[in-house]
Amino acid sequence: MHRAPGLGVLFLIWSMKKFPRIEVNNEAESLIHELQARHGDLVFHQSGGCCDGSSPMCFQKGDFIMGYSDVCLGEVCGVEFWMSQDQFEYWKHTHLTLGVVVGRGSSFSLEIPTGKRFMIHSRLLTEEELMNLEELRYRED
Repeated sequence: MHRAPGLGVLFLIWSMKKFPRIEVNNEAESLIHELQARHGDLVFHQSGGCCDGSSPMCFQKGDFIMGYSDVCLGEVCGVEFWMSQDQFEYWKHTHLTLGVVVGRGSSFSLEIPTGKRFMIHSRLLTEEELMNLEELRYRED
C-alpha cells in the first residue's frame, strides 16, 4: 500500500533551503570577481545558438537586453544567469555548474580577452532536488 507523505514530511520539504539550479566552481568564481572589479555589475546569458552561442556569455549589466522568452535560473556570485526558454527546455532536468576553460572564444563575452572562457558542466538532478528547486524568474516590465 502506498501512502501519501504526512504533513511533517511536506513541511520539511517546504521549509528546506531551495536547491540552486546553477552554481560555480572556484575558477569561475575567481574570474567573475575579476570581471566585476573591471566592469561592475554583470549578467550571464546562454542562448543555445550554434557555435559560441551555446556557451554562457558574460556581459556588463544593461549591455544585453533580456527578452520575454528568457528565463533566469538564479544567481552566481551576485550575477543573474539567464537562458533562452528553448534552451532551458533541454536543460530543465539538470544541475548546472559554471566553470572556466583555457582558450579564446569568438564571442562578445567579457572574459574572452583573458584567454579563458566560461563553460557549463551539467548532471541530472535527483528526485529530491527536483522537488525543491529555486524558483525561476522571468523578465518584468
